[in-house]
This record gives sequence, structure tokens and C-alpha cells, in this order.
Amino acid sequence: MIMGHQRGLCDSAGAHSTMVCMTETTTAAHPREHNHPTLREWLAGARPHTWANAFAPVVVGTGAAIHTVYGTAEGGMHLWRAFLAGVVAWSLIIGVNYANDYSDGIRGTDNTRSGPLRLVGSGIAQPLQVKLAAFGAFGVAAVAGTVLSLLSSWWLILVGMVCIVAAWFYTGGKNPYGYSGWGEIAVFVFFGLVAVLGTQFTQAGRVDIAGVVGACAIGAMSASINLVNNLRDIPTDSQTGKITLAVRLGDAKTRVLYYLLVISPLVVTIILSVVVTPWALLGLVIIPLVYVASGPVRYGAVGPALIPVLGTTGRAMLVWATLTTAVLIFVS
Repeated sequence: MIMGHQRGLCDSAGAHSTMVCMTETTTAAHPREHNHPTLREWLAGARPHTWANAFAPVVVGTGAAIHTVYGTAEGGMHLWRAFLAGVVAWSLIIGVNYANDYSDGIRGTDNTRSGPLRLVGSGIAQPLQVKLAAFGAFGVAAVAGTVLSLLSSWWLILVGMVCIVAAWFYTGGKNPYGYSGWGEIAVFVFFGLVAVLGTQFTQAGRVDIAGVVGACAIGAMSASINLVNNLRDIPTDSQTGKITLAVRLGDAKTRVLYYLLVISPLVVTIILSVVVTPWALLGLVIIPLVYVASGPVRYGAVGPALIPVLGTTGRAMLVWATLTTAVLIFVS
């Protein structure tokens, strides 16, 4: 493809999610001559607006662990293990973001896509550079995960291996499952169930109802972020053969599914108020945040106008995770 294309690096700022965009203009035939990304560009490629997907499950898993074992012989706050779990989750999400950038970039999927800066697709970085960055992040996750597993249960090393393989083959390999509509399910499983319950298990030695429903809430919200990202890319993904769940469902049904996923923490809050403590209702404080986050989806926004939803939904998830964890610790 000879024609040029633009890449926007967009971040939401302030209470009104003001869009601030830097635009990088490149051509597929003539990428930028010197492939030396700046630190700011590497940071943009790591997609910080997705990092809440890594931190929120560790917060909830730690709260559930403390609630489970507080006052027992196993009681205690394993902050070191919580830190290791955070390193694993953070490294994995950075790794999967770089891996997606690499795989989509070499396939040409990013050549006409709107949204945050793509390192390979824009020509800012060589594919090998981004691939090595992904492997480096996976390596950090592997080391931290191995240490955490040896401190708790060795078989978790196998779970970690599955997580890394799943992260790579989301968009990598000959038949990436992210191109077949399985992305949201994978996010629910790995950044919800595995991340929350894994964090709880490594600290408490077991899981309970608080951990399970908390994992479902975090998994659903994480999946909603992935879903709205794919909602934004329906036009270009359809053209390039990337058949995401959003492409399969279509615009209208994808928006409905987003609503269902993003309100899941509210349902879980009600459940926790019944099975754990009425104080869990404090989690309903996020209702205004969810309302604001879902605004562009409700009003039919498309393309780059959906980018703020990624950050605002992530922040709502992190606030819910923090409040719910505080309640679990308070009533322990």
C-alpha cells in the first residue's frame, strides 16, 4: 500500500475527558527513516490506559485473601506476594500490548486503524524491536511468577506458562484466537478469574466466594474494555479479516454487551452485601463513574471518539476494586 496514513496518540484528560492528540503521519512504503522510538513512544506502545486491567485484579485478590485468612493460623498480610502478583500482571499486560502491536503490525492490520499509537504500524519501530520488547516483558512476568509460585504452590508455574502462551497467540501465530472472536473470553479468564483467584490463592492458600465473585466482576469489566476497543475498530477489522467478537455481533449488539459487562460489578456488589457484609454496598459509589464511562457508547460514538471509554472504564474498575478491597479488609 503506497498511500499514507495517520496514527493518533490520544489520551483523555480532566473530568470532562478532553481529548489531547499527537498525530504521527507515515506511509507504508516509506516509514520513518530512523527506527529509534523515544521513551514516550515506547510508553504509548505499552498502552497505559489498559494497565488498570493488571492492577485491579491484584487489589481484589489481595483483599479477598486477607478477608479469608485474617484471624486464622494462616493470617497475615503477604504484601511481598501481592507485589510479585502485581509485577506478573503488569508485565503480562505490557507484553501482550507489545505482542499485539508486533503481530497486527506485520500483518498490516494496523495500516488503517484509528486509535492509540502503533509502533510497528506507524513505522516508528522495527518489528523485531517490538517483538523483543514483548518477550522481555514476558520474561519479567516469568521470573516474578516463578518466584511467587515457589513461595506458594509450584504447579502455578504451569498456569503462568499458559498465560504467557495465551498472551502471545492472542494475535500471534498462524491462527490467532483474537482474530476469531475469542478475545473477550480470554480477557475474562486471564485478567479476571486467573489473576484475582491466583492472587488470592498465593496469599491465602485457598479461594472463597468473595474471590470468585470479585474475579467475575473484574473479568467482566476488563472484557468490556477489550470489547469497546474492538467496537472502535469494527470498520477496519472487517476489511482486514480480523473477525473479533464485535465484528461478529455488529455495532448495536456490541454496545448492548458492553452495558451488560460494565454493570457486572454492581451486581457483584449486591451479592457481596448479602453473603459477606452490607458494607459492600459502598461499591455502588462507582455508578456515576460507570455512567460517565459508558456515555460515548450510549450516544453512538465511533472511531477515535470511543478512545476515552478505555480509560474511564478502567478507572471505574480500579475504584471499585479499591473500595471493595477496603471493605473486605475492614470487616475481617
